[in-house]
Amino acid sequence: MKVTDYIRNTIDRLPKGYVFTYEDFDIDVKKKEAIIKALNRMVDSGKISKLAKGKYFKPEKTPFGILQPNQEQIVKDLLDEDGKTVGYLTGYSIYNRLGLTTQVSNVIQIGKNQTRPKFKRERYTISFIKQKNIITKKNIPLLQILDSIKYIKKIPDTNVKISCLRFLEILKKLNLDDKKELIRLSLKYPPSTRALLGALLDELQEKAITLTLKESLNPITKYELSNASEVLSKSSDWNIL
Repeated sequence: MKVTDYIRNTIDRLPKGYVFTYEDFDIDVKKKEAIIKALNRMVDSGKISKLAKGKYFKPEKTPFGILQPNQEQIVKDLLDEDGKTVGYLTGYSIYNRLGLTTQVSNVIQIGKNQTRPKFKRERYTISFIKQKNIITKKNIPLLQILDSIKYIKKIPDTNVKISCLRFLEILKKLNLDDKKELIRLSLKYPPSTRALLGALLDELQEKAITLTLKESLNPITKYELSNASEVLSKSSDWNIL
């Protein structure tokens, strides 16, 4: 089978929006140049679209134009390395998914242990947030919650009061083990994040598990978070002003 026919048949089996590179094709490395030329011809014909240098995707066409791949597909090479999870979507990329805002951003933020300077990929800006905890597939949802609590003042198109109400709903759905793990992970976050987490859990009548959080904080440090007290009745116990 010719290289072009093999590539075309393989792409036909891919789901729409799937991002791939020439390395996804099981062809001798010596034929790399032929693969790239074939892919670029398919871009010119409109069969596939180019996301960035060396990255392509199978487009889904609508009356409003071509849909971009979802954000996980766009940055999947930055989230996994050799089958190991090394990063996760966070920040602007996750606020909408958590119901904290209705806005969708062109900035894709990634939490990683080792960060790098931000860069552009097509119409998206890819930036990074330092994560001090070990990242696993299991703890990613909890790290996303903690990152959102940490950056509560930066969540677009909302305010602290509304965000706190939403965080209460999110935390309420966690089981006790997840809440305890959330506390353990939060110990590598700034004191202001731990204080707000403690106040949120206290509001949910979970004071029995927040002692570790309380002991981790300087009792004379104050945390300014306007209007949080309108939602969190124990905010003063956590020095939140």
